[in-house]
Amino acid sequence: MAMTSGVRALRPPRRPRRIAVLSIHTSPVDVPGTGDAGGMNVYVVETARRLAESGVEVEVFTRATSSDLPPTVPLAPGVTVRNVTAGPFEGLRKEDLPGQLCAVTAGVLRAEATRPEGWFDLVHSHYWLSGQVGWLAAERWNVPLVHSMHTLAKVKNRDLAAGDSPEPAMRLIGEEQVVAAADRLVANTADEAAELVDLYDADPDRVDVVHPGVDLDVFAPGSRPAARARLGIDPDAVMLLFVGRIQPLKAPDVLLRAAAELVARDPSLRSRLVVVVCGGPSGSGLDQPETLADLAAHLGIADLVRFEPPADRPTLADWYRAADVTVVPSHSESFGLVAVEAQACGCPVVAADVGGLRTAVADQVSGLLVRGHDPRTFADAIERVIRDPQLATRLSAGALRHASAFGWSTTTAGLLASYESALAAPESDRLAAAGRR
Repeated sequence: MAMTSGVRALRPPRRPRRIAVLSIHTSPVDVPGTGDAGGMNVYVVETARRLAESGVEVEVFTRATSSDLPPTVPLAPGVTVRNVTAGPFEGLRKEDLPGQLCAVTAGVLRAEATRPEGWFDLVHSHYWLSGQVGWLAAERWNVPLVHSMHTLAKVKNRDLAAGDSPEPAMRLIGEEQVVAAADRLVANTADEAAELVDLYDADPDRVDVVHPGVDLDVFAPGSRPAARARLGIDPDAVMLLFVGRIQPLKAPDVLLRAAAELVARDPSLRSRLVVVVCGGPSGSGLDQPETLADLAAHLGIADLVRFEPPADRPTLADWYRAADVTVVPSHSESFGLVAVEAQACGCPVVAADVGGLRTAVADQVSGLLVRGHDPRTFADAIERVIRDPQLATRLSAGALRHASAFGWSTTTAGLLASYESALAAPESDRLAAAGRR
């Protein structure tokens, strides 16, 4: 039946049967904490599993990085990872991937061509590189494109760390194209949603805020003495923890400088202080992988710093339980998964007052937010927690309460609502999106 002019005829809401998830530059099976693997990898894995549990079949497309990888890998019941061959298997940096997007797109379309027509109901792409592939796949298959940016080039360049390289113009243009092409945009926080609207001219009616989650079964409170015994940390140590990729954006240097400041203020702390850095070099940090160790030596605290490789989830939960404070000094974060994981284990967080960390951390309740990146200011906040047992206890209890709202089931429900909105959009909206593409 024809509708009155100006009235948009919504389709009946329905849940997708099958979706194609695009995570082109990093595989969901990679271990987070090094290379290009981070919070986005965790996000893709956890939401794919829970979408499948809700009855939605998920196929995750990623670029193959080894000739030893099989074409498909089962990730969980109802979830398959498809390794697309495009470009050299090894040694291709994320920055060089735009030159292989044509080959990646061909691989994605070729895989779908072996299926009956209309196999996928929707495409969900992650990061701008995947969005470039996603917009072509969605147009070819005549299905909605839902996109998650995870990080924004304009925000990263605005908040650039000293000595870090700005994001190239190619990425800025590519992100603008994906924002225009997507039927729905999924933002991690209200701050990110506002940035999409203000910096990328996104239509606010097409932006959905869906907070990432944390596995509350794995990341849960436990015995600090037992965790320290398993990890080889002295029971009486004052332990500060950094978890994440070692690169200027994540600012682990701020923690090391703050630790040196704490020792300078109180030399007696040297016999008890342990600073654990859990992660591997990534991004621009790959250019000088020894920089952080050299900085520790320069600051005179090399004997206090313990570098640990990326850990599996149960071990990572032990690191959080063992810590007195988890420090997240990033210059930019779309969310801050590490902060929520730490809080879910009952560990107070001292974090930079930027981006998604304002959502991930409840200031003065589950942790302390720090304006700017002056190591002395971070030292002040850390000192407050380690010197005041009552404050530490109060923040630990607040951390558990705050993190309890970030389960992956809540995230998955938000994604399903966004998918249903995309599928219910009028045909005129789909045609408009195709025109933007």
